[in-house]
Amino acid sequence: MEDLLTNPFIFTAAQYSVAILALLLCLFLFELLTPYKNWEEVHQGNVAVALATGGKIVGVLVVFAHAIYFQESMLLTLLWGIYGFALLILGYMIFEFLTPLFKVDKELAADNRAVGFIAFVLSVALSFVIGASMLM
Repeated sequence: MEDLLTNPFIFTAAQYSVAILALLLCLFLFELLTPYKNWEEVHQGNVAVALATGGKIVGVLVVFAHAIYFQESMLLTLLWGIYGFALLILGYMIFEFLTPLFKVDKELAADNRAVGFIAFVLSVALSFVIGASMLM
């Protein structure tokens, strides 16, 4: 197996596959955390949920991109990706906590695009902070 991963095309396909599978798992877990159904809301045209979901997708994949770039093994890439995902969830919970005047999930379900945009930006920004920490 080690010999196969020295081929850059096979290595890329392997890392790509791991990132896609991890993204699917992360989206499934995010679906469990929200009181609404993300993909139903997106299908119905809820732009706020689409923005928040898009931010989660970009955030997770930016974390995995940094993990791929800075780690030496697939296992470390996966571990850093999981850790980064946990930190993104924590960031989402902190966002909910820091907005006592409204509930983020309720606003997203009501298609509040301003809240959706902030959720998008927060996920993307945090993913770069998480990724930058992988340099150590």
